[in-house]
Amino acid sequence: MTGVLSPAQVAHFEDEGYLCPVRALSAAEAQLYRRRIEDFEQRTGEEVNKRLKIKAHLAFPWLVDLARHPRIVSAVQDIIGPDVLLFGSSAFAKNARDPRFVSWHQDSAYYGLDPHEEVTVWLALSRANALSGCMKVIPRSHRGPDLVHEETYDTHNLLARGQKVTVDESLAVEMPLEPGEFSMHHERTVHGSPANMSDDRRIGIAFFYMPAHACSTLGRRSALLVAGEDRHGHWDKDPEPKFDLDPDSLAFMESVWATYRDEATTRQSARIA
Repeated sequence: MTGVLSPAQVAHFEDEGYLCPVRALSAAEAQLYRRRIEDFEQRTGEEVNKRLKIKAHLAFPWLVDLARHPRIVSAVQDIIGPDVLLFGSSAFAKNARDPRFVSWHQDSAYYGLDPHEEVTVWLALSRANALSGCMKVIPRSHRGPDLVHEETYDTHNLLARGQKVTVDESLAVEMPLEPGEFSMHHERTVHGSPANMSDDRRIGIAFFYMPAHACSTLGRRSALLVAGEDRHGHWDKDPEPKFDLDPDSLAFMESVWATYRDEATTRQSARIA
């Protein structure tokens, strides 16, 4: 163990399927990253949810650095071991008084990983609490199987396919975070988040980490080594950006996102038919 997480925190994650909060950044540092995200939105004229959806880290070297932040990666190592790959990342923003939400779902139903040992880190760049629509989890749901998801394609759902499962919401636990803090959850842990009813945006970055021995069940894909060694070679290497909005890494990011969108469109057409 690296010592970022205590034995009690590791045990809680293993037993309950989630953990929060853990601090990575100061509030001032979180504000700087938030500004970078919002500067990107102003320059491009599009919301961060639209572009930085699948492999957001490929847009900026500073986002790669953030994915490799020592406290974040060390906490992940405490859970899954020393050799860590990042296979994806997503930026999430809910505007003030925003009706959009994230439905109850499991990451494992879509990630295509074997074994199921992925850990998602959700890093808050603004306050995430009950009013602003912080993440909720169903404790111990990671101990069950992959659930069958309904794909709704709800326009207010921030998930690309609007995938959802039915849960007993009385069991839900909120994971509030202050700017610079992060939560962790197992890929099989059922989670979601409601609409933002506050007067400020709720902005965060999700990083998807897995042990290097994990395989893709969806064909050959790519990932980024963030700690330790990759002695297995199951994944191609992500093309790291050399500078902000590097066209080479952006083109690769867009190709991955386009593949996911095309699959979603095919599924939606089949559902309608």
